[in-house]
Amino acid sequence: MELRRYWGLAGVVCVGVGVAAGELLAALLSPSDSPVTAVGQVVIGMLPGGTKEWAIHLFGTLDKTVFLTTMVVLMALLAAAAGLLERRFRGAGLVLVGLFGVAGIAAVASRPDTTPPAYFAPVLAAAAAMGLLAWVRGRFLSQGPGGARTPQRGGLPAAQARPTSRRTFLAYMGGGAVIAVLAGGASTLFRQAAVAVADVRAKVRLPLPAKAAPPIPADARLDVPGISALVTDPNNFYRIDTALVVPAVNSDSWTLKVTGMVEREVTMTFAELLAKPMVELYVTIGCVSNDVGGGLVGNARWLGWPVRELLAEAGVKPGADMVLSTSTDGFTAGTPLEAMTDGRSAMIAVGMDGAPLPLVHGYPARLVVPGLYGYVSATKWLAELKVTTFAADQGYWTPLGWSALGPMKTASRIDTPRNQGRPAAGPLTAAGVAWSPTRGISAVQVQLDGGPWQTATLAEALNKDTWVQWKAPLVAGAGHHELKVRAVDGSGTVQTADIAPPAPNGATGYHTVQFTAA
Repeated sequence: MELRRYWGLAGVVCVGVGVAAGELLAALLSPSDSPVTAVGQVVIGMLPGGTKEWAIHLFGTLDKTVFLTTMVVLMALLAAAAGLLERRFRGAGLVLVGLFGVAGIAAVASRPDTTPPAYFAPVLAAAAAMGLLAWVRGRFLSQGPGGARTPQRGGLPAAQARPTSRRTFLAYMGGGAVIAVLAGGASTLFRQAAVAVADVRAKVRLPLPAKAAPPIPADARLDVPGISALVTDPNNFYRIDTALVVPAVNSDSWTLKVTGMVEREVTMTFAELLAKPMVELYVTIGCVSNDVGGGLVGNARWLGWPVRELLAEAGVKPGADMVLSTSTDGFTAGTPLEAMTDGRSAMIAVGMDGAPLPLVHGYPARLVVPGLYGYVSATKWLAELKVTTFAADQGYWTPLGWSALGPMKTASRIDTPRNQGRPAAGPLTAAGVAWSPTRGISAVQVQLDGGPWQTATLAEALNKDTWVQWKAPLVAGAGHHELKVRAVDGSGTVQTADIAPPAPNGATGYHTVQFTAA
């Protein structure tokens, strides 16, 4: 058993050094094409839609951290398996490591922004790992640490075996681990230095909008502790996307292409985009994976150029009914053409709350389309708009069982009292937010312990595309209570009570909290 443990350790260290070397080379030659990231993106793309939905539901915005950790653990287990396999069948472990390299090459090749230098990294990773494992096998593992001979099929003859101490072996393995860690850290630093996107972003000066958002009215905010902010802090804004690592896109070399069913294809640089007449608008956007009462929704002040004006420059051909937007990382979303060209102010956003888009929210440019869930409308790190049809193309999530259109449902949320909270018995103020983008909110009602519905007080709405704060005075005696909320949209339609999960087109039902008045 002891010998098997050392073989597994050798596999982990050798593969770790190889992977770190590949990542370091990728940082120097092709910062946007990391082999590990590419493999992770392929794995994410192969996962069933239900698995992705489960991960988002369970881990929320930590889903990528959990996925990366899981992937590292699995890679370590496979590396250990390669070492153990090499112990029993000489060369078999090397073949397994070589297959790692093939998978890395294929993953890098699958990325839409792959450059020729990107292929060197997975090749180096596999070659380094295989070479190290072969060297360790010949130097140490033809015998166990301490000189014990290791019988193996096709192994080295006993006359060639050179005894070594456990201490020496572990010293070499420890050194290899240190090298892997240092190379991995250096790759991160080099990648950041090579791309320098943060520095470029810091120098961007957004133009003044040709049409600015009106000032926030004093009555738009309610002074209730615990209520959601009217405008979500970008640092707290939800992030749900398929990018395992945030794409680092240099706006100096960024371009946006308009292709497909158009009279003329258009290619636009970031400088050309910034020169366009910008509009500024508060818009609430949300993720289709959001549970009733969940936090995968936020409100922000966006600055951008209306998509309809860009499509007008390209000239949309008759018969088109969809715009397929593509991110630099390969993600796609299919947006109804009508939503891009009607009066809802769909935009190519470059700013968020008065600053260039944060990297995690799509810098240098993204889509914002009021009234649609993000999976069909909010493509970040935007690279291409293809005018097409729903019959000819599908966005990333549609083949996985999600609705192709994705209109946002009318929804409301209780922010206070908290679920399972313990407020003081007696008078209390319930409060929260409600939203129904493109339709607006006309009323919010709350129900305590199954009693009559009580109309809440609404703050002044910024516009019909944003959420609105609400509050309602209640009296809760000592004991357990149940509080529900529902909203009425601008057309007078009451939020549905039917309970439905997020899939395939958004969760429904009344947000309900249980609390105990002390």
